[in-house]
Amino acid sequence: MSTTEAKVDPNPVNIGWDTHKAIDAVPDSLTRELDGNDSMRRRFEVLCRNAQDQICAAIEELDGEGKFQQDAWVRPNGGGGMSRVLTGGKVFEKAGVNLSVVYGSMPQEALAAATERGVDRAKGMKPGERVPFFACGLSSVMHPKNPHCPTMHFNYRYFETDGGVWWFGGGTDITPSYLDAADMKHFHGTYKEVCDKHDPEYYAKFKAWADKYFTIAHRGETRGLGGIFFDDQNDKTPDEHFAFSSDCLDAVTKAYVPVVARHKDDEYTQAQKEWQLMRRGRYVEFNLVYDRGTVFGLKTGGRIESILMSLPETARWQYDHHPEPGSPEADIMDAFKNPREWV
Repeated sequence: MSTTEAKVDPNPVNIGWDTHKAIDAVPDSLTRELDGNDSMRRRFEVLCRNAQDQICAAIEELDGEGKFQQDAWVRPNGGGGMSRVLTGGKVFEKAGVNLSVVYGSMPQEALAAATERGVDRAKGMKPGERVPFFACGLSSVMHPKNPHCPTMHFNYRYFETDGGVWWFGGGTDITPSYLDAADMKHFHGTYKEVCDKHDPEYYAKFKAWADKYFTIAHRGETRGLGGIFFDDQNDKTPDEHFAFSSDCLDAVTKAYVPVVARHKDDEYTQAQKEWQLMRRGRYVEFNLVYDRGTVFGLKTGGRIESILMSLPETARWQYDHHPEPGSPEADIMDAFKNPREWV
């Protein structure tokens, strides 16, 4: 190797490739015992597990037939997770809610790339030294059958390095195939109330952040009609950020379930179903090309079924398709290309 040739880290990010051990009984905690019951690591895991139970119960009740199947696993060096997936339901084609607790290490530049703005989170580390980290998060995607029912996604997470640097991130967003202004007012209004409770600047800031983050650059359009998105949050106390994440998780069913309940029995045509599948194709494009969580999971040796849980079971790509001018499809396409204010 020449002196000018860069050395390649053979293990750029490590949580243990193929080390996931399936388990039947989930332990009371997936965090390490040394973390302690009062640590933010343990508290955030408890928050996510409680939210997973509450959201899955609400979705099962809404569906009326489908039940979540649970897969759980642990890793030798600590951590693990629980994936709950509902498929073939009456209302939902696929719905998943995934809990992940991760202990690992990564190069400092990889840690910076994992944040929204490339923030330096390797304080106290020597140049070239790997950064041990902890991450806990709850993520979900819901794909209903009816084209008039929107897809919904959320993710709330807490990161911490062994050097004591920490931050929170997350968001909830909605992806309809057809535009219903009342639905969008309800969804965005629910999260505006949550944001306003904690900081009057949050909603406008995090709504704009979502519109930017969920842009499919090669299409010149957004994946959906937004919501809120935030990352790298550590400007307030950990308890304040924890409380905001808790309220955001509590609002998931309040924001989403009434929208699906209103439209789950709506009649639809084959053409409308095909349009829904084309929009799902856009969903796949974003998740595999741009979504930072998906890319991070693939690079860290995460559990592949959990990482790709967000993908719909069915999608469609039609060559050079353009909605008919003046159609409902053209109306929502305009909203994808020109993000609107809903509240």
